[in-house]
Amino acid sequence: MPRAPGAAAPVLLLLALLLAAAPPLGGSESPKGKQKALRQREVVDMYNGVCLQGPSGVPGRDGNPGANGIPGTPGIPGRDGLKGEKGECMRESIEESWTPNFKQCSWSALNYGIDLGKIAECTFTKMRSNSALRVLFSGSLRLKCKSACCQRWYFTFNGAECAGPLPIEAIIYLDQGSPELNSTINIHRTSSVEGLCEGINAGLVDIAIWVGTCSDYPRGDASTGWNSVSRIIIEELPK
Repeated sequence: MPRAPGAAAPVLLLLALLLAAAPPLGGSESPKGKQKALRQREVVDMYNGVCLQGPSGVPGRDGNPGANGIPGTPGIPGRDGLKGEKGECMRESIEESWTPNFKQCSWSALNYGIDLGKIAECTFTKMRSNSALRVLFSGSLRLKCKSACCQRWYFTFNGAECAGPLPIEAIIYLDQGSPELNSTINIHRTSSVEGLCEGINAGLVDIAIWVGTCSDYPRGDASTGWNSVSRIIIEELPK
């Protein structure tokens, strides 16, 4: 590597001084002279090994981007996480298709004039124990009396009134009226007794419509199904 131009002058000057101090050729040299010459030679060798730094060069341009490196090796598999909380068990319920189940019993003209007892009955086959029964009686009802009276029409299921949740009934109350209005009037009106009953087991069910008295009131002259069609409709419903 060439030295800078300004660096040659000190080197030449140093060589000139060393040559001037060197002993003449062919002459004997004293031990002190040999030691001095040896030290001078070491100084020259050391100086020759030093390179003086020149001015900074022009910065180079960035090189082209390098190619993609070799893919790394797969990492160490991660550890299992903490155990989660127990979830809720969801059971999928498959509901069976519901088949309609109903029945109607009808009479052209009951003309039943009893005041206490069973009027009409209809037997029904209930398919499920967890279902409800809807019952309906439709027909003409009448009550007459000379003093205040009350009659009650109600359903029974296998001989007992509904207990799920309450009896299914309808009443007619007639006041004693006054002589001017004639309290013995005789009016027949088509009426209905209707409701839902739960808690009845599957199988044959005897369903009947009855007439009886109201609590704390005397009975009157009752009539059911006069001169018109009467019917009981029974339907099984899902709960």
